[in-house]
Amino acid sequence: MNRVDAARARRNRSPRLLGGALVAAALLIGGASAQMPPAPTAAPAPVADTVVLVPPKDAPVPLLWKVSDADNAVYLLGSFHLLRPDDYPLADDVNRAFADSAAVLFELPPDEMSSPQLGLQMAQAAMQRGGATLDAQLTPATREKLQAWIAANATALQPLGLNAERMQLFEPWYVGLLISIIEMNKAGLDPKLGIDEHFMAAAAAAHKATGGFETGASQIALLDGMSRDEQLQFLDEALTDAAGGGNEIAALHAAWRSGDEALLRDKMALDMQREYPALYRRINVERNDAWVPKIEALLAAPGTDNRLVVVGALHLLGSDGVVEKLRAKGYTVERVCSACVVPPVPVTAAQPPLH
Repeated sequence: MNRVDAARARRNRSPRLLGGALVAAALLIGGASAQMPPAPTAAPAPVADTVVLVPPKDAPVPLLWKVSDADNAVYLLGSFHLLRPDDYPLADDVNRAFADSAAVLFELPPDEMSSPQLGLQMAQAAMQRGGATLDAQLTPATREKLQAWIAANATALQPLGLNAERMQLFEPWYVGLLISIIEMNKAGLDPKLGIDEHFMAAAAAAHKATGGFETGASQIALLDGMSRDEQLQFLDEALTDAAGGGNEIAALHAAWRSGDEALLRDKMALDMQREYPALYRRINVERNDAWVPKIEALLAAPGTDNRLVVVGALHLLGSDGVVEKLRAKGYTVERVCSACVVPPVPVTAAQPPLH
């Protein structure tokens, strides 16, 4: 058993339900990988932000930026929280960024993410109050779709101790989240293979310092704070996506593998901003605004140690994302992507000097 395998074994002794950010936005937290990132021979190579993507032949090319000030840097890595075995090894740029970093930070501290209490807290927050039932809140059409989904997925629900009767105990947001996770599992995506857990295990094996920007309680509150209309919409859309056979999940996974920033922005950030404007502000914009000063503090820390920050890819995208917010503050921000090529600059005839 190598060091990463040992770290993974320690982290997976207790089964737990999943927590984290909204599946529809950035998917959810997962488990550990089995591969230690290789040691670098050089620092990652920054490239211009306007790039043409070269489809990866083997390794995924996750979104990665390097934010620098005068003496150190912070790498920002966009996570996909559930992955497949063939998503490893990652591109060399990502592994080099890890090796170039003295510490790794995540949305949640590793100890809290690995705690079985996180799942229990989420389930408790999602319990119906005052004798309410799930079906009583649903339209007949949504209720029928839910009943059909439960019947078709009884085998997947059984290990969780869930059936049609017990599902009545939970609020719509929790059931929608559960449906999304099970559908991703059916598509071959495993929470134990997510980027977050991969680097948590790798950091433990390499004896790197770790930390988190938030608490599990704060993330659960974001989900439990959805309005009733948002919850019902989220559940109905989870059922609709499930009926689509996983096409949406496959498209997002492929976009993440190829580092397609524009497609991820359109399919995640812009779609969510349009469909769930209030929730988008709470789980994306407000959290990004809270994280930026923490990243600035990492850059302002004395010394030359670099850090790696691993957060859901949604948080790095578009004008609301951490990347552009840091750029606007004057930091040097570069996309790190050796598999990207900069479009050639058009050659124009020389112009005569003006007199």
